[in-house]
Amino acid sequence: MAKCNFCGNKNFVSKKVEYIYKHNGHFMLFEEVPCDECAYCRERYFEANILKKIEYDFFEVLNEKKQPSRKIEMPVEVFAA
Repeated sequence: MAKCNFCGNKNFVSKKVEYIYKHNGHFMLFEEVPCDECAYCRERYFEANILKKIEYDFFEVLNEKKQPSRKIEMPVEVFAA
């Protein structure tokens, strides 16, 4: 990667992060997802094959063809100013 598309910085850090995939009101949290992160603005860049795998796994779990590693419960609150 030559430079950050957001801020123009040329320094990146390879790391593993959490990624939330959302589709039609369904959510799935992925842990330990590899990415390159801009060292200045923290914009994250994912390789296409990583995002395709996330999408594939999401639909496998959604269609009950695969079990997720684990499930969590998340409270929901509507923001009120």
